Amino acid sequence: MDQRIPELAEQLLLIEQELRVLGVWAASPPDAQALVSQEPFCVDTLSFDQWLQWLFLPRMKTILERGEALPTVSGILAMAEMVYRDRPQQVAGLLKALERFDVLISRGEA
Repeated sequence: MDQRIPELAEQLLLIEQELRVLGVWAASPPDAQALVSQEPFCVDTLSFDQWLQWLFLPRMKTILERGEALPTVSGILAMAEMVYRDRPQQVAGLLKALERFDVLISRGEA
């Protein structure tokens, strides 16, 4: 078993927590059409917050629960820094959690 799994699971929980603290956690999903975008991060149909909540977090949780192969690279922090460039202090906790996720993924199996 990949030794990063517990830490990655913790980071996913922290990302969710930070989205809730920021007040951007939605009670209901966007329409189905918005979730099937072919663009990276669904930039044409979802906000970054929505993408994290409705696509990234569920997909990563499924990967961890099923023991599927983890991604070998992650650049979510770079996208987040671009999206939140006007309010880095407000989203510092989220950026930290995303950075830790990127580091764990990039580190490879330990």
